[in-house]
Amino acid sequence: MKDSLDKNGKNLFNDLTLGMLLFKMRTFIALIVLILFFSITVPNFFSVRNMFIMTRHASQYALLAIGMTFVIISGGIDLSVGSIVGLSAMIAGGLINEGLVLSMFGVTIYFNIFIVILITLALGITMGAFNGFLVSRFNVPPFIATLGTLYIARGFALLRSGGETFSNLTGEERLGNTGFPFIGSGRILGIPNQIWILIVIALIAVYITKKTPLGWHVYAVGGNEKAAKISGIKVKNIKMFVYMFSGLMCAIVGLVVASELVAAHPATGESWELNAIAATVLGGTSLSGGVGTIGGTIVGAFVIGVLSDGLVMMGVSEFWQMVITGLVIVTAVIFDQLQKQAEKKAAIQSNQ
Repeated sequence: MKDSLDKNGKNLFNDLTLGMLLFKMRTFIALIVLILFFSITVPNFFSVRNMFIMTRHASQYALLAIGMTFVIISGGIDLSVGSIVGLSAMIAGGLINEGLVLSMFGVTIYFNIFIVILITLALGITMGAFNGFLVSRFNVPPFIATLGTLYIARGFALLRSGGETFSNLTGEERLGNTGFPFIGSGRILGIPNQIWILIVIALIAVYITKKTPLGWHVYAVGGNEKAAKISGIKVKNIKMFVYMFSGLMCAIVGLVVASELVAAHPATGESWELNAIAATVLGGTSLSGGVGTIGGTIVGAFVIGVLSDGLVMMGVSEFWQMVITGLVIVTAVIFDQLQKQAEKKAAIQSNQ
């Protein structure tokens, strides 16, 4: 084996290893840099109240991004997540304010909050299953399938109320449907419920990816679908699972947002698919599939959350925020490609 030293006796392999380490830590480094920047430029950025607000917003992006991570690892993409968030919020809001109207019987049924939550979660899973069915059974490209679902879900959200907002989602004691605001605004042990929800979901997602055959199969399908089929993995079922899981995350976020605002608007979640994709790619998940971690995605979501809230606090235009988000996505993809090149170079050096 040849010694990997340059003319000055410097170990090139160690340089490559250090560079790869920095590449892998790029999202965490970016988060620290953003926090330092905004703490200098924005007054009271580090206040407890502001930290809780940013954490709640970041947790919403993180939940969406966790679902997106499973989809992208499997080799797919989900453009419908923002619209499913909006539809989920509208369904929950409608059930609380208007109930389920059975006009043929002249009856209106009001459900308690637990049932409202179950119905909304079932809706999210169903929308995800629709995406998975298109992708796995009809071989529709994920981009096209989920783009179509984006419009379908947003259209149904608008139709649910004629484009109007369901406001004051507090319910009524006589109808037995109170308690909805606690989901998004309540606290347990002084910590916002949204954070607890993220912790629970993150732990479940990490367990699935690290400790179960299901998680390993998701990576295998994204890494090499043909090899996965040959090895006996039910590829179609895996694709159904990842999209259904993504739909479930959307429904949870829809519930959280509507609960926090005590209102549901059909435009809720608009363009959030960009934030979810950006957080996922920033966290190290490869758009080509087969590579990604839940921990990295959560850090990526906090980068997006801190960046969005920090820009708002600085008074940056919403239009510029969209430009910056787009640049973040492109930059993340570039760094992903650079990391792959660095890993290949390191592998070549180690074999010399």
